[in-house]
Amino acid sequence: MGKYAGKSQVLVKPKTTKELSTVVTWCHDRNVAIVPQGGNTGLVGGSTPIHDELILCLSNLNAVRSFDPVSGILTAEAGIILEQADSFLASKGFIFPLDLGAKGSCQIGGNVATNAGGLRLLRYGSLRGSVLGLEVVLPDGRIWNGLSGLRKDNTAGYDLKQLFIGSEGSIGIITAISILCPRRPTSTNVALFSVPSYAACLKVFSQTKAHLGEILSAFEMFDATSYEAVKKHGGGGTGRKVFGDESEGPFYCLVETGGSNAEHDSEKLSSLFETLLSDSLILDGVLAQDASQAHNLWQIREECPSALSAAGKAYKYDLSVPVEKMYEVVERMKERMESLAWVGGKVRDVAGFGHMGDGNLHLNVVATEFSEEVQSAIEPFVYQLTAEYNGSISAEHGLGAMKAPYISYSQSPASIELMKRLKKTFDPKGIMNPYKFIL
Repeated sequence: MGKYAGKSQVLVKPKTTKELSTVVTWCHDRNVAIVPQGGNTGLVGGSTPIHDELILCLSNLNAVRSFDPVSGILTAEAGIILEQADSFLASKGFIFPLDLGAKGSCQIGGNVATNAGGLRLLRYGSLRGSVLGLEVVLPDGRIWNGLSGLRKDNTAGYDLKQLFIGSEGSIGIITAISILCPRRPTSTNVALFSVPSYAACLKVFSQTKAHLGEILSAFEMFDATSYEAVKKHGGGGTGRKVFGDESEGPFYCLVETGGSNAEHDSEKLSSLFETLLSDSLILDGVLAQDASQAHNLWQIREECPSALSAAGKAYKYDLSVPVEKMYEVVERMKERMESLAWVGGKVRDVAGFGHMGDGNLHLNVVATEFSEEVQSAIEPFVYQLTAEYNGSISAEHGLGAMKAPYISYSQSPASIELMKRLKKTFDPKGIMNPYKFIL
């Protein structure tokens, strides 16, 4: 995004957990602050040094330690790139239960450390349910080996791994994970619908769930502003144009199914298309006829973040709100920018896209430049707005440096105090990824 830039005098790239442990022990004994860094794809400054912290890069911890084809349990090191992990599993007939637009760069350790949600949470659930165990280097350098392959273990009432999932390196550095991976669908279908309103998107979502049932694996929404940015700035350029001018709408819904019976799944999706069209819930639709077309349709949605960044200086907000209120957040932000007479000037546009399956909105305010004036008009307004809808200021990107000061909009004073106590217990010297997460 270009919003965060840091500097450090030291970058260390250990090749083993033991080497990483040795470095952390050295830092602990000398009160040297540490920033863990994976694929560096985050958008909230979580992996960026604020002052001169030592950077611990996990890229060299990238081995698959084991895979059990009977249980589907993968044990892999934190530095393996998500796409590489999924490719390995594909060769075995399995799938990694997480998919992100940044899959070609992000690392699975960082995914777990931020509790990333992604494009298929609707089908496979969150990482908190998929991750079975972790290996973690603690702030004093000790190695906690919690790499359990057990799906049931009640010998300890406290599920310690859950403390590290989503903790953003604040109480330890994840070096390996054990994760339950489902069988890869043998039949995949993708459709893109042009939709006349957000109210219609909600009805399309409801009908899609009822119609497709267990084979529904993803349901994504993006607005016309996002789509126009993709057509102008995306990798496919004008080739991303799918519909004729008369069929383009203010919203688009992408649907994916994953099953084991190609004919059955295709018939269900075709039937859904006909129903939505006859009920006037969509303006038009495209059903992918092959894997290449399915990939191209997915690329439209996956290119929304980068295309909006290319359109200007994008202020990006990852929010969780009730699905029926998702687009109200975009509309109210645009109204605020219009009230300041900035739209078309300091602010080029306001856009929204996201995962309707779990109420995760990606709000983008595209400005001509990053400035204190624009940021102060957005923040804390965007967080106040989210709190008004009883939402969360961070759905899947983490808090990092960007959102740490605003955690009170989503968490109670009691919750924040408990988290601070936990941080103090694990990291009394405060050397682990400081100035972020919990201040």
